Amino acid sequence: MPITEQQIQSALKEITDLSTGKDYVTSNEARNIQIAGDNVSLDIVLGYPARSVIESIRKQVEDKLKSIPGIGSVNANVTSKIVSHSVQGGVKLIPGVKNIIAVASGKGGVGKSATAVNLALALSAEGASVGILDADIYGPSQPQMLGITGRPESPDGKSMEPMKAHGVQAISIGFLIDAETPMVWRGPMVTQALQQLLNDTRWNDVDYLIVDMPPGTGDIQLTLAQKVPVTGAVIVTTPQDIALLDARKGLKMFQKVGIPIVGIVENMSTHICSRCGHEEHVFGTGGGEKMCKDYNVEFLGALPLDIKIREHTDSGTPTVIAEPEGRIAETYRSIARRLAVRIDELALDHSALFAKIVIEDT
Repeated sequence: MPITEQQIQSALKEITDLSTGKDYVTSNEARNIQIAGDNVSLDIVLGYPARSVIESIRKQVEDKLKSIPGIGSVNANVTSKIVSHSVQGGVKLIPGVKNIIAVASGKGGVGKSATAVNLALALSAEGASVGILDADIYGPSQPQMLGITGRPESPDGKSMEPMKAHGVQAISIGFLIDAETPMVWRGPMVTQALQQLLNDTRWNDVDYLIVDMPPGTGDIQLTLAQKVPVTGAVIVTTPQDIALLDARKGLKMFQKVGIPIVGIVENMSTHICSRCGHEEHVFGTGGGEKMCKDYNVEFLGALPLDIKIREHTDSGTPTVIAEPEGRIAETYRSIARRLAVRIDELALDHSALFAKIVIEDT
C-alpha cells in the first residue's frame, strides 16, 4: 500500500517543535511534502533563527517519519525564514530592517544593556542578521560592551555605515563623541539624535534590530512609540519589588501606544557563589513570573547574577561570544529563540502588497 501525504501529516502532528510548543503541521512549518515510492522528502521552514537546534529538529522529524510502516528513506530539509511583521499604525518601516525589538526597563541598574547586547548576539549566533541601536543618548554603553572604537564611515556625507562587531551591525551616539563628553541636551535634541541614528544608518538586510532603550518613560520612549516602527518590546526586570514597580510602568506605556509586549526577562534572578556554588535569591523570587501572569505576558526566561556577565561586557566580549558553550550563553540563546518565535506569531506586515499611489503634476 503506497505512502500517502495524509500519513505524513498525521505523523508530523504527533511531534512538537519545542521552540514553538506546536506541532509542525498546525504551525505551518512542514511544507512541500514529496513522495516517490517509499521515499519521502519535505521542507521544515522555521519562522525563527535556530542554528543550534536545526540538527535536532531534522533528526526528530526524520525519526518520526521512519516509524511509519513501509517507508524508506526520509529527507527533511530544515531552514529558517525571517519575515517582517506589522508595527503601530501610521509609522513607516525603516529600509533594510525587517523587525525592530525594543529592550526596555522601568529603571536603571537591572542589567538591561547587558541583556540587550547578549540577546542581539544570541540571535546572530542562531543565524539571523542582527543590528543593535544604542538609544541611550545620555549614557551610551554599547560601544564598550561590543568592544568597538573609531567612527562610522559616511560614503555620501549624509548617511552612516553601521559599525560591526562579532557579526552584529551597531550604531550609537557613543561612536560620534568622546567617551567622557556629557550630552547636555534637552529632550527635543535627544529625540532628534535618536531619529537620525535610526534613519541615517545604512542598515544591511537586518532581520532583527535590537534597540537598547534608556530607562524610564520619557522623551525617547515617546518618540519610539510615535515615530519608530517597533514590532514588539521586551521588558527587563529583576525580582526586586522596586524594580518590578517601574517595570510595570514601562509595560503599560508600551501597551498604551499599541506596541505588543513580546515578553519579560528576569535578570539577576539568582546568585550562585563562585566559590562554593551556593545559590540564593538575593533580590527575591518569582516577581517576573507573577508580573507575567498579572498582564498575560510571556515569561521569556531568567538569568543569574553572575560576575562573568559583567566581566565579559566590560571587556567588549559579551558572554554569548566569550563562553558560547556555557550555561549562561545557552540561556541567552534559548530566550532569543523564544523571543523570535513570539515575534513570528505576531501579525505579518502586508504593506508591500498594496500599490503605491504617486501624484504627479502633468
